[in-house]
Amino acid sequence: MSEQKASEGVIEEPGAEGVTERVSEGVSEERERAAGAVAGQEQAGSAAVGVGQEPVLPAARAARASRPLRGALRWAAALAVLAVFGASTAYGVTRLERTDVPGLATAPDGRWDYPQLVRPPLPEGRPAPFASSNKATAHYADLRALVLPAPRGATADKTLAVSHGWVRTGTFLDEYPLKDDRELLGGVFRDRGLRHIAARGWTTPDGTRTRIYLLQFDTGLVAGEVQQEEFAGYDHAPRTLRGAPSTELDGRFPDTWQLPNVTHYAYDEPRPYGAEQVRQAYLLAGDVIGLVVQSRKGGAHAVPFQQTVALQEELLG
Repeated sequence: MSEQKASEGVIEEPGAEGVTERVSEGVSEERERAAGAVAGQEQAGSAAVGVGQEPVLPAARAARASRPLRGALRWAAALAVLAVFGASTAYGVTRLERTDVPGLATAPDGRWDYPQLVRPPLPEGRPAPFASSNKATAHYADLRALVLPAPRGATADKTLAVSHGWVRTGTFLDEYPLKDDRELLGGVFRDRGLRHIAARGWTTPDGTRTRIYLLQFDTGLVAGEVQQEEFAGYDHAPRTLRGAPSTELDGRFPDTWQLPNVTHYAYDEPRPYGAEQVRQAYLLAGDVIGLVVQSRKGGAHAVPFQQTVALQEELLG
């Protein structure tokens, strides 16, 4: 018995057999509890893993958990690089001029650089030309100040650049080459009470020559009759200007530029034209009849002509 107990690792002390047996029973119970705990852990691991799966060790589980984190960091880094690149590109575009960016370049349309337009003041107690109280639709402001100023860079026309701003009736009639027209118009002006003529002319660097005349009568009714009888034509100008033996109605003139109280009749010289192409427009604004003429060797451009007529209408309207 002593040898068997010694082989089981139980130390037997003399006179203590009861104690020895209890110690052996305690050791056996501890072994059984330990075995049960191990089995419970294995069952719990198997339930967490699932049937037919290998149990995941703590090191492997940590490696798997770190994979999404590394992917997210890589995406964040890529987005940061793209954001920096996009910001630098946008900044570069905003620093460029419009003509330097393809698709944003704006080609010049040929308009002239006119100074800011300012209507002259009205005499004290006088109404505006188209006020309800102005039955004669008369312009009481200085007519010379209502003539469109020359654009920047233009050279004044010496034949129209007079110090007082008025021109003789004969200067206006010289625009018409036919003697019959000059004599007829001269008689009409005397009979209808033409008061005076204000004028201005200039030549731009491209060689375009511009002349503007404003003829003022006593009332808007008289001016309207003279306009309809002498200067209005359905499909061509009723009077021939110098350099323009034939004319046709300018169908490309924008109708949207027509002001409520100002009417215009624009005419163009069709091809083939002579040494110069001549464009002309007659205006009617209350008691004032206006004539705008532009001519240029090789062809008078449409855009500056339309711009000049529209701005002159603004001053008269």
